[in-house]
Amino acid sequence: MKFQALIRFLLLFFCLSMMIASAKANMHIGIKLYENRHFDILNDSNPDKNIDKAILFFSNKINDPLYEKEAALYLLKSYYFKGEFILKDTEQKKKIFNEGKYLGEKLIHEFPNSVEYKYWYLVNLGSWAKAYGILTAAYEGVAEIMKKQSEIIIKIDSNYQDGGGYFMLGAVHHKSPYIPFFLSWPNNQDAIKYLQLALNTGFKKLNQKVYLAQALKKNNQINEAKNLLIEVSNAIPDSSNLIEDLFEIEKANNLLQNL
Repeated sequence: MKFQALIRFLLLFFCLSMMIASAKANMHIGIKLYENRHFDILNDSNPDKNIDKAILFFSNKINDPLYEKEAALYLLKSYYFKGEFILKDTEQKKKIFNEGKYLGEKLIHEFPNSVEYKYWYLVNLGSWAKAYGILTAAYEGVAEIMKKQSEIIIKIDSNYQDGGGYFMLGAVHHKSPYIPFFLSWPNNQDAIKYLQLALNTGFKKLNQKVYLAQALKKNNQINEAKNLLIEVSNAIPDSSNLIEDLFEIEKANNLLQNL
């Protein structure tokens, strides 16, 4: 009887192991679609083919306990990429960033210590604010949310996304309007401080350099801003972050022309 019980246990363990392995292999399909998000844009074909497939894949997996956490993270990433780099129409951008905003709010409530969810929620929220405009973002308290969640990211893991918490905190100081008695804390000197901290944490990302250059320009540190923008304009884009890096390179070139 003990031998039969052992056999049943081993069979159950084997079946569970196979299910987990199958789940991981299945998840790889969606991740590969996300990783190939730039191919259709470069080939001048249907630019949202892979990212739409990725969004559909992760949307279907998000309610499955075997996939839900990873699927939710990739869904946030996919919403951001489509809204920021593929969609041109403002109303369509609003729609996709609403999806990212609402999903992110749900996730940070359920997983308050997850820097991954917090960071990618803020990425979507920042783009949401840009699509809806300063007044709507101010009414929704976006700046306060981004400041608070960025500070939490820094406390939990300041190294995540190469200083992602510092970057978000610097960006919100730089982008948010100063409104007396309503939004009085945005400060460009703080923007420079936190953006420099981000740049000094981990790999120096192109978007970190561009944001810091803009903050330095606002502070009349023109030579420092120019040097950073020249670095970005001469950079070789990361193949895994190709469209995003090409966007920053183009942005740096445009900013250089206006210095």
